[in-house]
Amino acid sequence: MELRKLGSTGPSISALGLGCMGMSEVYGPVDRGESIATIHAALDAGITLLDTGDFYAMGHNEMLISEALKERPRDKVQISVKFGALRGPGGEFAGIDCRPAAIKNFLAYSLQRLGTDYIDIYRPARLDPNVPIEETIGGIAEMVKAGYIRHIGLSEVGSETIRRAHAVHPIVDLQIEYSLIARGIERDILKTCRELGIGITAYGVLSRGLISGHWTKDSGKVGRDYRLMTPRFQGANLDANLALVESLRAIANQIGATPAQVAIAWVAAQGKEIVPLVGARTRNRLTEALGATKVTLTEAHLAALAKAFPPDVASGTRYAAEQMAHLDSEKPATM
Repeated sequence: MELRKLGSTGPSISALGLGCMGMSEVYGPVDRGESIATIHAALDAGITLLDTGDFYAMGHNEMLISEALKERPRDKVQISVKFGALRGPGGEFAGIDCRPAAIKNFLAYSLQRLGTDYIDIYRPARLDPNVPIEETIGGIAEMVKAGYIRHIGLSEVGSETIRRAHAVHPIVDLQIEYSLIARGIERDILKTCRELGIGITAYGVLSRGLISGHWTKDSGKVGRDYRLMTPRFQGANLDANLALVESLRAIANQIGATPAQVAIAWVAAQGKEIVPLVGARTRNRLTEALGATKVTLTEAHLAALAKAFPPDVASGTRYAAEQMAHLDSEKPATM
């Protein structure tokens, strides 16, 4: 698999990363055996980046990754961990804590659950409104000096926060949603990251399956699927967004690929500093996603996609209102 350097100061990683969240919660029933088999298949195919969060099913996802990596060389994989989101015993979210003292606590537990003595990329999941970003990055930087963390990343923050963080310690990447129907990064954040030599690890490249070509109005009804509670998957918004998928399917048919493969390839084609994270939970979905690396989008294909998917074409916001309020990345730029 092609390798891409993650920012000007980061490691070389696979051109696709594997997002592991859905293997533990959020998207309905999970299969532990299939999840581990999917991680193994991803590694065998050349994927080196595994993305998780310490709050994904309250540590379950980290322990799942640990089990999957037991017989694998640690230096052949990069583990990216988000921290800071607080959970209650019922699974409810209870705020953000990115104080330096909390960072040490979160990190200690992640190292134990992952069964490793270092984490490749460590990042706050969201901006803590009560803690200056300089303090948060300074706390992580102390752990870099101590050898517990290799690189520092950010998640869902805007240009001003990125600049302030980068002034404290080099930032290797920004993790942020980016897809054909989620293009807010193009307003100014992508430009800022390129200026500072910061890579992009793009999650939601299939908009949580919405533009994969597999989602229907009857999907997500088995188990507890978070997507049914988000605006883009509801009512008239869903109808409008699924109509967009048919436009994508028509273009994909002309290319000889699936809608998911074209959507992933489009994100990868937006720049060498961008690494799409695919959230495949099964080997079948992983195989399809890997096929995106074989898709070459011509200028004509890109023009057709640009016409079918202009900025802000999606119906509904990407999160519910309460969660949108926590996204520093969605605030208007002031610089």
